[in-house]
Amino acid sequence: MTDNNIDTATPITLLGLGAMGTALARTWLATGTPLTVWNRTPHRAQALAGEGATVAATAAEAVAAGRLVVVCLLDDESVGEALDGIDLSGKDLVNLTTGTPAQARARADWARARGARFLDGGIMAVPPMIGVPDSGAYVFYSGSEELFTEHREVLAVPAGTTFVGADPGFAALHDVALLSAMTGMFAGVAHAFALIRREEIAPTGFASLLADWLGAMAGSVHLAAEQLESGDYTKGVVSNLAMQVAGNETLLRTAEEQRVSPVLLTPYMALMARRLAAGRGDEDTTGVIDLLAVG
Repeated sequence: MTDNNIDTATPITLLGLGAMGTALARTWLATGTPLTVWNRTPHRAQALAGEGATVAATAAEAVAAGRLVVVCLLDDESVGEALDGIDLSGKDLVNLTTGTPAQARARADWARARGARFLDGGIMAVPPMIGVPDSGAYVFYSGSEELFTEHREVLAVPAGTTFVGADPGFAALHDVALLSAMTGMFAGVAHAFALIRREEIAPTGFASLLADWLGAMAGSVHLAAEQLESGDYTKGVVSNLAMQVAGNETLLRTAEEQRVSPVLLTPYMALMARRLAAGRGDEDTTGVIDLLAVG
């Protein structure tokens, strides 16, 4: 992340000054990186002028200012609208706009057809983490490895960098996969707090137990990965699927007793039951993954 001793001579054009774009801009400016900015709402761009940014009146003017163009807009449609009709020949386009893998692949083809190299990015951070040493912020990148290698130093100023492959969709896929896991975890957390909500149990005290438990369980992802790669879902099993399905009855009965809807748990439990019905009771729960594929 931010290091005042690195070479920040590479000029950057930044399109988009929402909360994340502004955090990126201020981090680059703090290290002396020449920065041209543009935003659809001009007043956000003007706020950075006093910090050393060059404010472009139009997106075309901003893109013309340098070779490295970073885009951090609302969505993929906004990217297309902002860059519509602009000459991208010889440009290095780094798209940090949140999108899907398919959108990233299509945008890569779109950029190459216009003579630009393309790199997609998935930011694993919230704006307050950007530019803060040891915050844990990093960005997944995928697409042109040559572009990534050439500009890695300046791209690493706001946050760490992790290149995940030449497929332009891989950064978005890694991003969304991790966010999806987080969403599932939050669902479990919500259910746990709901169970104790009506009791004389302090949520703050329970939170410490919950955080420690989730941390201890997180290591199981490595076993699941090994099982997926080997194809042996019985490898290293401690509590097999049959035992866990039987235990689900207690979870559901407790939810009923506590007058808590099991809606956050039952879809996963239904998949576990399907796998068990297929005669896979000696496996881990990893086999549920195979039931999620559609089409």
